Amino acid sequence: MLCIPQSNRRKVAIIMVEGNKTKNFWRAMLYLSPAIILLAVFTFYPVLQTFVISFNYQYNYMLSSKGYFAPYNPEGWGIQNYITIFSEGSPFLQCLLNTMIIVFVSVPISIALSLLIAVALNSIKPLQKLLQTIFFLPYVTNTIAIGMVFSVMFESQQGLMNTILNTLGEGSINWLGGNPDAGLLFDSQFFTSLVVLISYIVWNSLPFKVIILLSALQSVDRQYYQAAQIDGTSKLRTFTKITVPLLSPQIFYLLITSFIGAFKEYTSVVAIFGNTASSVGSHNNMATVVWFIYDKIKGEGAGGKTMGYASAGAVVLFLIILFFTAINKVIEKKKVHF
Repeated sequence: MLCIPQSNRRKVAIIMVEGNKTKNFWRAMLYLSPAIILLAVFTFYPVLQTFVISFNYQYNYMLSSKGYFAPYNPEGWGIQNYITIFSEGSPFLQCLLNTMIIVFVSVPISIALSLLIAVALNSIKPLQKLLQTIFFLPYVTNTIAIGMVFSVMFESQQGLMNTILNTLGEGSINWLGGNPDAGLLFDSQFFTSLVVLISYIVWNSLPFKVIILLSALQSVDRQYYQAAQIDGTSKLRTFTKITVPLLSPQIFYLLITSFIGAFKEYTSVVAIFGNTASSVGSHNNMATVVWFIYDKIKGEGAGGKTMGYASAGAVVLFLIILFFTAINKVIEKKKVHF
């Protein structure tokens, strides 16, 4: 019987392990190749193409004789698209302002409300499943249909909100057009329509957040609350010192995803204000950055050579989302209790 020295046995074992690792790696790559190909074609290439187009002024693939892959304007390379969208009077600036207001108003409100609703639902044992189902219904309902319902609710003449105000002895508000005589706060071009839009966005985003936070609450060890109760800790202090820290991973997850979703807001605007993103008596005053991108893409289809503006807007939006996501991740490392 052949006797192999101990040192050689180790070498043979190492070689076999390394060989198995290499074999497993290529096998995994084979299994992943369909997904990688799809990502490369439908995600990575469009993103790269968007960056390139954003630096090509008057890009227009509709007029190219070379097809989609080489429709660049040879004399249009530079940052002119970015200069144009950030120039004074550009609609992109209003779209960016609207988007920022939506993000920094709707996200904190929706997360705070979701947390309070989740805590309330967790403390109510009777009919808890039924209430969870009711709160989750908006998530599975068509967004456009809900937007139309909101438009009817805030209608200036016979809408539900004005009916309630009239019952309370208050005057009606033209929610979707404002009151020209009400001053800056209730300016007809902006404020009241923004209230309706943010209300809709917050209401529409609650179900998913509530379910996530409620699931996290139900997995918290009850011993924490029992210890706090024995020590005579108030409910408010229990909430701030136990509930919020223990839910911090889920809260920051919702914060990041909500920021990203709010920056990409488009469907809600169209659902309430239509394709023009306009309240009554105004023009595109409720448009967001994503609406601007779609609008410029449509202009490209009409031969308007505006694809470069759309690409520049998309790149700006991408960088903004990346920036705020990075900030949230840095804060998460310091504040989240895993």
